[in-house]
Amino acid sequence: MSIAILNVAILASAIVGYFISISLVTISFYKSRANNYLSLALFLLTSFTLLGSIGIEDTILEFLNNPTLEYVFAVTLFTYFLIQIENVLLTKNWYKWLYLPFVCSLVIETLVFFYDLNLDDLVLLFLDNSSFVFNLFLIFWGRNLIKKSSVSSDKKHWLLRLNFFFIFIMIMWFISSVEFYLFESEYFTALLLMTLSFFSWWILYYGVFKLQLIIQKEEIHRYLVAKKMKVNLQTPKKVDHNRASKVLTELYRLMQEEELYKNPLLSRLDLANRLNISEGYLSKIINQETDKSVIQFVNTYRVESAKNLLHDSMFNKYSVEAIGMEAGFKSKSAFYKTFNTSLGMSPGAYRKLQKRPDS
Repeated sequence: MSIAILNVAILASAIVGYFISISLVTISFYKSRANNYLSLALFLLTSFTLLGSIGIEDTILEFLNNPTLEYVFAVTLFTYFLIQIENVLLTKNWYKWLYLPFVCSLVIETLVFFYDLNLDDLVLLFLDNSSFVFNLFLIFWGRNLIKKSSVSSDKKHWLLRLNFFFIFIMIMWFISSVEFYLFESEYFTALLLMTLSFFSWWILYYGVFKLQLIIQKEEIHRYLVAKKMKVNLQTPKKVDHNRASKVLTELYRLMQEEELYKNPLLSRLDLANRLNISEGYLSKIINQETDKSVIQFVNTYRVESAKNLLHDSMFNKYSVEAIGMEAGFKSKSAFYKTFNTSLGMSPGAYRKLQKRPDS
């Protein structure tokens, strides 16, 4: 592999890593206590990967490239996962001792670099290898805690995927170190850098974005439950209870009281089963009563729910997509398409319209 390709891989990895780490703490959508730690972890990962691949001998950067930063990376990443799953370990007095390896390493590296303290090669080898073991231990510990946590399945899915990304990086990091010590080559290091560049963008940006939407959706839901806010929904058509069947009355109750429409996976079969009728009969009575199909009927409630949330200034800090998820839409595209069909404008345009003084 040519030096030019390796340099491009290093530069691309650094640019992507630093861009995402800075975005997590500067873009309002991502700002949170948990993402502050994730940003620092990614910044450190990018830094010691970059510093380990360029000529830094006999400079202050050589001091920074030693295992010291790697010990900070392990704890910050572990803290990120603990915050996301709201684990009680964060409140334990002994938790601060996880920073002890970092402090010890910092002292040793300072003595070696600034005071020319000569250490046995075995000590230096121990520092290098123990940092890897420490990182791997905390990442797998975090993974185990995520699996046992009571967070939603969607949130758990994304946290485990993010955790696996770091396990994958650790494995590649180990292989590249073995290659360097045994063969004094850096082919796998170049592959590590290119992989880190690609997966950093795909998982740490796309994945964190999806996770942030899930978090916002859960915050909206918790607020609505805590305040016991019932979203005012206009039924598609006033029901004349003198002629409405028990099935139709129960259907409106399920929509208004149990809010079945908020289940993004709700199907015609699910709704029919709740009413103890066939799918065909369900379609028939909804069509006769509202002139809509079953999905159009359910989406009417979802649109009305989203309208109420978009109109309420309390939810201005939450993204439009998170509001669509809370209203029951499965995807951003489905939300935008249905909302636009219903109102002739996008959810974002509707929110802006509601903010006008004369609206």
